[in-house]
Amino acid sequence: MKNNKNFKKNNSFRKPVRPMERVEVRKVSINEIDLNSRGKVSIMGVVNRIVQTGGPTLFVVGDGTGNLSLKGFIGPGLRAFPEINEEDVVKAVVSINEYQGELEGEISSIRKVVDEEKKEFLKSLSALEKERAKVTPPEFLVKSQILEKLRPRFIEAATQIRLAIIQDRPIIVRHHNDADGYSSGYSLERAILPLIVKQHSSVKAPWEFFLRAPSQAPYYEIDDSIRDMANSLRNVAKFSNKMPLIIIADNGSSPEDLMAIKQGKVHGADFIVIDHHGFEKDVISDEVLVHINPFLVGEDGAHYSAGMLATEFARFINPEVENIKQIPAMAGFADRIDLGNPEVMEKYLEIAKKEGYSKELLSDIALVIDYVSAKVRFMEVREYVEVLFGEPRARQKELVSLMAPYIRNLDKKGLQIGKSNAKQEKIGKVILQTIEVEETFPGFGFFPKPGRAVGLIHDNYQTEKKVTSLITAGIMSTAITLRATDEANFSVHEFIIFLNKKIPEAFVEGGGHKNAGSITFLPYKKDEVVKLLKEFIKSR
Repeated sequence: MKNNKNFKKNNSFRKPVRPMERVEVRKVSINEIDLNSRGKVSIMGVVNRIVQTGGPTLFVVGDGTGNLSLKGFIGPGLRAFPEINEEDVVKAVVSINEYQGELEGEISSIRKVVDEEKKEFLKSLSALEKERAKVTPPEFLVKSQILEKLRPRFIEAATQIRLAIIQDRPIIVRHHNDADGYSSGYSLERAILPLIVKQHSSVKAPWEFFLRAPSQAPYYEIDDSIRDMANSLRNVAKFSNKMPLIIIADNGSSPEDLMAIKQGKVHGADFIVIDHHGFEKDVISDEVLVHINPFLVGEDGAHYSAGMLATEFARFINPEVENIKQIPAMAGFADRIDLGNPEVMEKYLEIAKKEGYSKELLSDIALVIDYVSAKVRFMEVREYVEVLFGEPRARQKELVSLMAPYIRNLDKKGLQIGKSNAKQEKIGKVILQTIEVEETFPGFGFFPKPGRAVGLIHDNYQTEKKVTSLITAGIMSTAITLRATDEANFSVHEFIIFLNKKIPEAFVEGGGHKNAGSITFLPYKKDEVVKLLKEFIKSR
């Protein structure tokens, strides 16, 4: 038949060929993606991390609106698309799926974006991130001259925090280990965590990108700084994380904080400080992104606690933050702000009452927080702290009603023990009350803690003896905890200066407020420090 020139091909025997279907691939931003994103979508973004699992390779990609994990699979444990590296800009066509409750994209195709297209994308990415980080300043919960003066610092700091979240930077909140410190840390946590969840489209992301940790010392000490950097550097090496933004709350403004902050900066961490403690000289502002403290704007930190400031500040970070309006009243009463700023405290109390919190309940919550903080020490205990602050509120009230009477009995016991060994002497018009803490109270784990015990003894003596000019000193082998009334004309900061002039070899350090704080010194100088305390009181 091949030689038959008259033979014609019979095309009727061919299987008809259907034209190739063109699948429409929609280009989307990551924040537009949800489980209703049917079919394949095209995204463009920066590869922030690559994780090789025992199955697929995961590429965590961000486009300025959010992050999405893209899954590539060529074999169990085998590296898919080895030409793609971290910090590359890529275009990918993916199918959207759900895995363990989180969205992910299964890669159909992926390629690097280079040259001008890459530059243009990175430029637009930077602009988008800055736009998203912008703050819409809310009205404050109460009218306050202090808050208005701090407003520009709130805006700047909130912008930095929002930008860190958008840029996938972990955030560490370090706070003092008392009721005011926990109030500060929790308010910030409530504002930040929802933004992290939204950024990463993952309810698990807060465990990777956020840490809140109490500091036992009344400053950000070098031990905490080294631990924070060691853990962060490990996460950089292990998970390709970035170095963190660290927020120091209810600490951070004193010279004692400086070395720890500088040590963190060496490793690439940045810092924001929100505090209300006084200082002789501001050595912190030049070392941090933003420093928030009433003393920096000519106001007294005794008129606003850190928990009050942090709650107002949290609303700048996240205007939709929930369950924090009652916190300023609780933090303020816990830190005795009602003595220095009663009008503002009354306004915060009215807000708390609308949330279902009486002054008595707030005091009980603060009492339980103080007790729990003494027991958990350095632990984060995120879920337990959530219960203490009312998540859920029914369990909070059940827990507080159970524990508060028990803790009040411990306070009564501590007060009776303290009174039994407290000594008073008159120096001019001032009564100095002293107690040898280590000789009087049981050792490690005893509640009330030394600072609280000294406060109880100080308040009780004022009430019982109707004394208005009183200084109480809880003396330990290397430290003294101090409480004073306004009439006593005392100053913790001036006392520290006085000691360092008189006995520089004692290496006295410390801080706090004018009438409440603590100092440390070398143990062999204890008797001399106590002698100079009396001399200092007499000189004033």
